Amino acid sequence: MVLLQQVISGLSIGSVYALVALGYTMVYGIVQLINFAHGDIIMVGSYAVFFAINQLGAPFWLAILASMLFCAAIGVLMEKVAYKPLRNPPSRRALAFAAGLIAFMLLLMFVISIAIALMAALCVCVAALFLTKRIGWSPKGGAPRISALITAIGVSLFLQNIFMLAFSPDPKPFPSVMEGTLKYGGRYSISYGALATMAISVGLMAALSIFISRTKMGRAMRAVSEDAGAAVLMGVNVNSTISATFAIGSALAAVGGALYSASYPQIDPFMGSQFGLKAFIAAVLGGIGVVPGAMLGGFAMGVAESLTKAVDSRWSDAVVFLILIIVLLFKPSGVLGKNTKEKV
Repeated sequence: MVLLQQVISGLSIGSVYALVALGYTMVYGIVQLINFAHGDIIMVGSYAVFFAINQLGAPFWLAILASMLFCAAIGVLMEKVAYKPLRNPPSRRALAFAAGLIAFMLLLMFVISIAIALMAALCVCVAALFLTKRIGWSPKGGAPRISALITAIGVSLFLQNIFMLAFSPDPKPFPSVMEGTLKYGGRYSISYGALATMAISVGLMAALSIFISRTKMGRAMRAVSEDAGAAVLMGVNVNSTISATFAIGSALAAVGGALYSASYPQIDPFMGSQFGLKAFIAAVLGGIGVVPGAMLGGFAMGVAESLTKAVDSRWSDAVVFLILIIVLLFKPSGVLGKNTKEKV
């Protein structure tokens, strides 16, 4: 019975890993990008729920919905500002916006008033537009793929520091929202939080599978994943499809962050780094780019971690990485991944 209880606990945390891993695998499957900033969306979602409950008095379910919308917007903004200019030649407006954003962040560190920093950044935008027109600047081709990876790391650090400035680096207690336990077998019990986490996660994963297989946007995602060039010829708006992918993945990460924080009630600006890394490992373990693989990898990681903690918690992370290494030695594409040949 103790083994069963550990397995149930592992499935609970594994379902959260799977939710977050879906964001990694969807983005990679469509744009071949490992979005390391995705882990920090978990942190953003947790803080959004924390703020909605503590400051606005919203119920937990409404706070999660608000967090999903907020994180979806952050995901789309992140894609538009940080990643899209690397895929396509940046326009003069995009360059001016980037210059203004950089100026705003630099000024914000030294100027107390946000209004002053915003006005100065606007002046930088106008100046950049004028100068690029005056010198006859013309956009060049897209950046190398490694540039997107470096940008993702930069976005991750940016989000961490923004929330550290806004909420301080000190951990904050997350509100108790899923209390109570269900007793079974006389002396064993399982928390209602774990049951709710598994039910919500499995329900969202099932909804995502139906969405991808049966809706117009889902078919567009599969088409862009297979061949973006052919998808354009068939009338698919690739940029809108990529934005929708980031929005859906970020919304799922927001739910994952809220459920994780409800089970382990403490949040801080750096919580997404370790959790995001584990979710990425889950995606690779199951086969990155394959949606069922992300689900399988998440559950497998959660169960392995829980069983290891029952023996010695110090070895939990080491065992998870060891399992990943063993799987990749025998099947580099992951458990459900497919080996593909590339022309050179």
